[in-house]
Amino acid sequence: MADIDNKDQAEMDPADMEDVEEVEEEEMGEDENSKARQLTVQMMQNPQILAALQERLDGLNGSPSGYMESLPKVVKRRVNALKNLQVKCAHIEAKFYEEVHELERKYAALYQPLFDKRSEIVKAVYEPTDEECEWKTDEEEELTVSKQEEMKEKAKLEEEKKDEEKEDPKGIPEFWLTVFKNVDLLSDMLQEHDEPILKHLQDIKVIFSDPGQPMSFMLEFHFEPNEFFTNTVLMKTYKMRSEPDESDPFSFDGPEIMCCTGCTIDWTKGKNVTLKTIKKKQKHKGRGTVRTVTKTIPNDSFFNFFTPPEVPENGELDEDSEAILAADFEIGHFIRERIVPRAVLYFTGEAIEDDDDDYDEEGEEADDEEGEEEADEENDPDYDPKKDAAPPAECKQQ
Repeated sequence: MADIDNKDQAEMDPADMEDVEEVEEEEMGEDENSKARQLTVQMMQNPQILAALQERLDGLNGSPSGYMESLPKVVKRRVNALKNLQVKCAHIEAKFYEEVHELERKYAALYQPLFDKRSEIVKAVYEPTDEECEWKTDEEEELTVSKQEEMKEKAKLEEEKKDEEKEDPKGIPEFWLTVFKNVDLLSDMLQEHDEPILKHLQDIKVIFSDPGQPMSFMLEFHFEPNEFFTNTVLMKTYKMRSEPDESDPFSFDGPEIMCCTGCTIDWTKGKNVTLKTIKKKQKHKGRGTVRTVTKTIPNDSFFNFFTPPEVPENGELDEDSEAILAADFEIGHFIRERIVPRAVLYFTGEAIEDDDDDYDEEGEEADDEEGEEEADEENDPDYDPKKDAAPPAECKQQ
């Protein structure tokens, strides 16, 4: 058999021998890549290696590149002058944001009558006129006038039929609860036991600090009378700072929330959803008797939003409190900047679609470009698919 194999090899064309060698080299290259991947996986699963890598990376954070140290003394002196100019820029930027806050306060007074009318419609205090209720959808704009009239008449008949079947609802039921459930940032805070309470939420207002007072804003949650608590308004105040930190002026990036304070909720007895009662059995070590102990412990709830962690005077917080406050600041800012001004669009879901479009457009454009490239290649008479074949194993990146 060995002689036959040797004979076959001797009779093979030299070009065929080259193909055999290339195949063998590719297989060897693939084996090497596979071994390298296995080794990498094993290394990344080793906690000692990971700890060493992390220590090395931590050491690199904030370390100078060495370029500044190599500069002549006279150039370093001029760079220091530029840094002093940058500090002055930061102070001017702080003044800019203070004036922006004043503008927000000024225009908030112009928005408020519109927000008040929104609240009256939601609460069924005011019934909008037919003219105020006119709204053309994209589909209606494409229809002819006669078709629009026909559809309006049909819709009117359907509405009248529904009105006969059931009682006409007042205002816009569960408006704010629907808004909360439509927004991931807020729906993550909601628990099932919160929903019956939030059905009574009638309005959310943003109140800015008075002129000349330290920068701050307050969120007011207005509730109709309900069985859960006696408060008609729950408040959350956020205090802000718009000035560079003297110890680190270059970190200034606009106003930052420094702390926040909530309010006391006057819960009706047995209705406090922020607490829950559990029963635990305890066994006496000596006598062996068993007793049942009742304990009250914190419970997950949206209404914990109104009792944030207190920031001590020294400003030092544990990791859990820091994480809670960071999330709290993000939520407060989002309610102020997005939810209150655009509530109806979050109720209908249109604002959420707009947010999704902001993320999808880039990916869609990339897909379109890729599709165009493929079409161009197919239509190119000189296009050779062999040129796009994968490179030999030795050319692949390791």
